[in-house]
Order: sequence, then structure tokens, then C-alpha cells
Amino acid sequence: MLKKERFKRFIAYFSVNFPDPQTELVYGNPYELLVAVVLSAQCTDKRVNMVTPLLFERFPDVPTLAASTAEEVFNYIRSISYPNNKSKHLVGLAKMLQEEYGGEVPARIDDLQRLPGVGRKTANVIASVIFNQPAMAVDTHVFRVSHRLGLVPKTATTPLAVEKELVKFIPKDLIHKAHHWLILHGRYICLARSPRCSECQLRSFCKYYEARNQE
Repeated sequence: MLKKERFKRFIAYFSVNFPDPQTELVYGNPYELLVAVVLSAQCTDKRVNMVTPLLFERFPDVPTLAASTAEEVFNYIRSISYPNNKSKHLVGLAKMLQEEYGGEVPARIDDLQRLPGVGRKTANVIASVIFNQPAMAVDTHVFRVSHRLGLVPKTATTPLAVEKELVKFIPKDLIHKAHHWLILHGRYICLARSPRCSECQLRSFCKYYEARNQE
């Protein structure tokens, strides 16, 4: 099957069955989503959503977070993975937002990546979710599912390489949705260790499933 056909089937299925996918992180504004995404690195959204209510109650905006200390922030996120580094990043990014961006979360990916604790994946999430830009954030789920389905070649061995391959074939107006489609499919169906192939509606064009049944 040609790659274009795989993408066509992938888009057709999710467009019908999940037309309006959303992030599972709970947030009320760009600032809150930025904080939540930074916290979600190597941590589950479920855990982040347990921590952020009290965190946002204490630090409701950029100025309050910028005026705090890493030690104080740590007390609110101690149950999150790598709390020491993340508490420093959060205070640092708040200060930069306050000093260089007028307290507003910037829309440009290059500007977002300047913020402490914000890599390309996080920047792409913000650009995609908040600003509806055609940005494809590649996390472990996106990386795994896109390879298993055969949407990207085996030679795409880095998140950036996968990102570049995916945006070649997904229409710009659907990239921000496709990001969530791949994440949610990887989170609930195409699991890393025990994929639920019997429940998957994408079996007909999945390279992983095909290879698995030829063993």
C-alpha cells in the first residue's frame, strides 16, 4: 500500500470517529497550558491534572509565578517527575515571559523554545493547541504509532524526522488534530508493550499488525 493511501485511511477514520480531539490536560488559558505541558514531560496527564489545581490557585498568572521561588513551586509539584528541575524551569520561564513578552505566551515556535524547560515538542503543543498552527508535536506515542502504522519510514529515527515526515502528508488544517489522534490512539489502543490490536480499527493498513500476523 502506498504511503498516501495509508494517510488517506488514517485521516478518514479519525475525521469520522474523532472529529474534535482535545488535549487531556486541564487548563483555562495559554499560561496554564504552558505550565501543564512542561510538567507533563515524562509524566502522565492524569498526574499533572491532580497537581495543577492547587498550583494555579497559588500561582494564577505569570506575575505571581515569576515572583516565586523554585523552592516554593517544588512544594506544589513534588509528586511530578523531576520536580527539582521543573520547579526551576517554571519560575525561569515565568520571569522570561514577564520580562521579554509582556507576560503573554508567544505564538512563534522559536520564541517558545527560548523559554526554560520548553523544547520543540512543548513549543509545538502550544502552537498547535492554543494558536491552531500546523505544528506536529512528537512524543513517544506519536513516534510509536506513526511507525507502526507505516506513516513514517524506519529511517525516521528522531522526533524531528518523524515530525517532518508527518507534515508532508497531513493537510495543514488537520495537523493540530492529527497530533491528538496519534497521541490518544497510542495512549489507549496502540500501547507500547501490549497493543490492543483486536480492538483497533486501523488493522487493515497497519504494518505492525501485518508483520505480527506473519510470524
